[in-house]
Amino acid sequence: MSELPPSWSWTTIDEIASTSSGGTPSRTRSDFYGGSIPWVKSGELNDGFVTEIEEAITEEGLRNSSAKIFQSGTLCIALYGATVGKVGILARNAATNQAVCGINPHTQIDAKYLFYFFQSQRSTLIGLSQGGAQPNISQQIVRSTAVPLCAHGEQDRIVAEIEKQLTRLDAATAALKRVQANLKLYRASVLKAACEGRLVPTEAELARQEGRNYEPAEKLLQRILRERRARWEADTLAKMQASGKPPKDDHWKQKYKEPSAPDTTNLSALPEGWCWASLEQLIVSGPQNGLYKANSSYGSGNPIIRIDDYQNDWYRPATDLRVLQLEAEEFNLYGLESRDILINRVNSPSHLGKCICIPDEWVGAVFESNMMRLQVAELLSAQSLMNYLHSDEGRERLTSNAKWAVNQASINQEDVKATPVPLPPQREQTRIAQSVSLALSQASRTSEAIEAQIHRSACLRQATLCAAFTGQLVPQDPTDEPASSLLERIRAERVESSKKSIQRKAVRKRGKR
Repeated sequence: MSELPPSWSWTTIDEIASTSSGGTPSRTRSDFYGGSIPWVKSGELNDGFVTEIEEAITEEGLRNSSAKIFQSGTLCIALYGATVGKVGILARNAATNQAVCGINPHTQIDAKYLFYFFQSQRSTLIGLSQGGAQPNISQQIVRSTAVPLCAHGEQDRIVAEIEKQLTRLDAATAALKRVQANLKLYRASVLKAACEGRLVPTEAELARQEGRNYEPAEKLLQRILRERRARWEADTLAKMQASGKPPKDDHWKQKYKEPSAPDTTNLSALPEGWCWASLEQLIVSGPQNGLYKANSSYGSGNPIIRIDDYQNDWYRPATDLRVLQLEAEEFNLYGLESRDILINRVNSPSHLGKCICIPDEWVGAVFESNMMRLQVAELLSAQSLMNYLHSDEGRERLTSNAKWAVNQASINQEDVKATPVPLPPQREQTRIAQSVSLALSQASRTSEAIEAQIHRSACLRQATLCAAFTGQLVPQDPTDEPASSLLERIRAERVESSKKSIQRKAVRKRGKR
């Protein structure tokens, strides 16, 4: 225990407050729910006043369960789950379930004093929790929690100072989070402008200004399609020769299937010099679904890319990737190469279609079955394509034919291949990619600075609470009564209350004879 000012004393919740938890009426009884009694669960405690209460129970549900009504102003603390140690003050009379403990302090103990004290102790309470998937603390842990106690007047001054300082911190944090939200909008607007030809001067505009010719995207697409066919022919020939069956003539080349062009019926008009292409037309191999291996294969060997190893603006360093044992054929089939793109094909709706162009440090890794790999043509800027797939419009088109299941969705290879992509001239792609990279890098640096400030604000919040409960936040008033005297009075009152309770029971017992 830390050292306290001379007028303070250590005590416990059990000495200065009573505690009680609630209960859950049987879920099989519909008449127990939908009543007029608000029923608070641990997830509704969020270190503030409890105003949003999802469910209500009936009088019948209250009578037939261990739920009980707590008065408005009761301090509540979460006992179970991810919210262990979270607190709240009831803004109205309400019942609670068994995961919520109500704390009713003595009249000389400010409930808000304990409210902020428990916020300062949450990490300690989490450390005392038991259980795996559902950690919990008991009422006994709450009751035995050591509390640094000061005079009632100083409690009021401490609460007032805490709220003054935290109000400033909360306002600053809210402002930082607004900037964060604006940065997300800024990133989206940069990508939108890039994909609509509004971020940099178009190649057509520059060619007119400079009095020169330029290659429009339609001609670039024809070159990409020739590259695509040449890649197929080279790969097919190599396979035939490796199998010991070299071709006698060129008839085998007729098996090549030209990729389908996109349906442009409902697509928007593009800038001069641009054209629409299907994603299938812009890739030289794939799509190919990834590798599935049993958990027993993991632990050593080759790195593997898993579904949580990247987001649209982040990826896990190669040194932190999981590894697994592979057969040589598996590595040859699933090993990632430069210019490969990975796309999540099965995920929660919010992450379906996230994608990444393989960074150099991931070359040689393999990829899991819940994503697919495709390789971009050499004549296409891979970053330009990624900018489109990361944009709101691109992701929407990529996932427009998703198949939905419980809590997840999926896209197949045909969906991906048919995705329409706006194609700029080659030189314009390079300028767009450079401009996007610069803008998003600046946004990322700003975001990192904001995150650092938000973290600093959280640290200042905890430092304020720590100072409050070690007697360093407000000056002590020598005219305040010592906390020891307050504790003696509380103990005496509890003894007297206990005597009266015994006497009342005795009177009731005699009356029954």
